[in-house]
Amino acid sequence: MTLVLRYAARSDRGLVRANNEDSVYAGARLLALADGMGGHAAGEIASQLIISTLAHLDEDEPGGDLIGKLAAATRAGNETIAQQVEEEPELEGMGTTLTAILFGGSKLGLVHVGDSRAYLMRDGSLTQITRDDTYVQSLVDAGKLSADEAHSHPQRSLIMRALTGNDVELTLTVREVRVGDRYLLCSDGLSDVVSEETIANTLSEGDQNKAADRLIELALRSGGPDNVTVIVADVIDVDYGQSRPILAGAVSGKNEDTPLPNTSAGRAAAMRPPKAEPRRVTVTESSTPNGTQPKRSNRLWRWVSLAAVLILLVTGVIVARTVIRSNFYVGESDEHVAIMRGVSGSFLGIPLQEVDTLGCVDSEGDITHVSPGESAPPGVDCSILTLNDLVPSAREQVRIGLPAGKRDEAEQQLNQLLSNELLPLCQAPTAPTGPSVDDETETDEESTIGLPELSQLQIPGSTCRTSS
Repeated sequence: MTLVLRYAARSDRGLVRANNEDSVYAGARLLALADGMGGHAAGEIASQLIISTLAHLDEDEPGGDLIGKLAAATRAGNETIAQQVEEEPELEGMGTTLTAILFGGSKLGLVHVGDSRAYLMRDGSLTQITRDDTYVQSLVDAGKLSADEAHSHPQRSLIMRALTGNDVELTLTVREVRVGDRYLLCSDGLSDVVSEETIANTLSEGDQNKAADRLIELALRSGGPDNVTVIVADVIDVDYGQSRPILAGAVSGKNEDTPLPNTSAGRAAAMRPPKAEPRRVTVTESSTPNGTQPKRSNRLWRWVSLAAVLILLVTGVIVARTVIRSNFYVGESDEHVAIMRGVSGSFLGIPLQEVDTLGCVDSEGDITHVSPGESAPPGVDCSILTLNDLVPSAREQVRIGLPAGKRDEAEQQLNQLLSNELLPLCQAPTAPTGPSVDDETETDEESTIGLPELSQLQIPGSTCRTSS
């Protein structure tokens, strides 16, 4: 019996992010997915570095030491990230998740760090075979949160382990392989917005290409708030499997976005302006047969042309102003998060946007829209939303501008931003109460369990917000 892989890989920027920081490699022996982080450009550099370092594992038979080879390649990639940061200090803070499988026929090796995931579909049942390296998952493991509560927890994106160039503990496992197994590797751009039940139903139908396409489509139809990347691989018993590797996402260097769905988020994403292409202008000169220009004719045509240009210019300004005034997006103004009217940028030094409304957020995370310069309505206890109230990874996106379209679409975009990216309130420290007479036998160790872990999370502007 010869077990081989048949695989498909897809990656999409999503409907909110300005660039794709995910990188993916799928080959006959190696399946690897990395979700970069660290702001514009830096995250995609980290994911490219780790995938490029692992790619050589796909070239030769892995032999028996599957996890040894995975561990060595992963640590080499992590060291490459450290070297890149040393050469370019402005990349400090970049990092990436990694979930990778090294296929060895009857067995496979699995390396995992971060919150990307690997699933196994076997005999119609879907099982997550990786554990999220997140703070929220640690609360679930400790019995302090249910799985449903974890899915909507404001700190669900807080990663405890990632490849940043620093020493990190890898999760390495060896698993038995069977004919008919279907493996899914995915970034949190899928698992955060598509339920496990829906993922299972999708994986149970069609070949690996159709399943991968459908999963990307489902993530986009759910709002596509993040880059979304998937690998779907089937274990089959044939003499020869696929051999040509697939690269997608940042590491491919290509724009591979899926056609946008007909949803409000999809229509908003479609409004992103394309990159400007240089325009070539060819100038020709005409003359009379004897080489002279008829002066009167030239003068007349010059005035006609000037008048036509002025008419077109005035018409263009009127149309452009109408279009600009009817467009809304979520952006930044003086470090505040605002719904902006217009488009991002300026023309001849004149801003093409203005603040329409600011968001005033209360302690529950609910938002009230207020006009610039106005305070909260009577009876509403809230404060103006600032960039520092959002998780660090979302701030750069707001500075760039989140495309929307109509006002209600911009409000929907802002509400989604608060739902997914708002930091929890910093909790005021409380002094410990002294022990009662009946409790004098309790040990100091018992009374301080859990305090160091919680105190480390109280970092205003990083893990919590001070607005209230």
